[in-house]
Amino acid sequence: MSGPLRLLLIDDHPLLRRGLVELFEASGQFRVVGSVSSGGEGIELARRLQPDMILLDLHMPGLDGLATLDALKRSQPQCRVMVLTASAARDDLLAALRAGADGYLLKDSEPESLLAAVCACASGQHLLDPTLTALLANSLREREVASEVAHVELTERERQTLALIAEGFSNKLIARQLGISEGTVKIYVKHLLSKLNLRSRLELAAWAHRSGRSDGPPGETQ
Repeated sequence: MSGPLRLLLIDDHPLLRRGLVELFEASGQFRVVGSVSSGGEGIELARRLQPDMILLDLHMPGLDGLATLDALKRSQPQCRVMVLTASAARDDLLAALRAGADGYLLKDSEPESLLAAVCACASGQHLLDPTLTALLANSLREREVASEVAHVELTERERQTLALIAEGFSNKLIARQLGISEGTVKIYVKHLLSKLNLRSRLELAAWAHRSGRSDGPPGETQ
């Protein structure tokens, strides 16, 4: 896509929204097409403006961030949605990932880190605040104990796909790296989620890092 990416902000704190508008507009990489204080307004504006990227708070009066995220993903699945929140609670993190969040960052992130993360997320990567990686890994470990997925057998293609997901590659980039179609990559991702009893790409990436299956380049095409 040529030109700045179209960004929508949904957060009930006006001072934060103003600061975010200044940060992203000054970067030259984004054009803020809307800045609203409620989930309902955000859903309506997203339908009208068709942004490329949405930054969404979790805890807002009225329609909360999770309900807003669910509605956005159902109506505009192609739009990238990153949660930007003050909550480092495990339940909030897992709920957001299960609702389809493409990233989860904390509001105390440095401006430069936030900008870089949103740019990466807009390009197709799935981003998790570094301070929350251990939290997600611990959650996955507990689920492994209950479901015994730690020793699940993966095909060579599934292992290759998982390693690239762990590196933050989008489906399009994985397809290019492995010399297969994007549709085939989606099938492998679906199989991985099912085999490992996971619900999101970020959980797949965390599982790969925790289990040691993210190391090394993908194998040769079979």
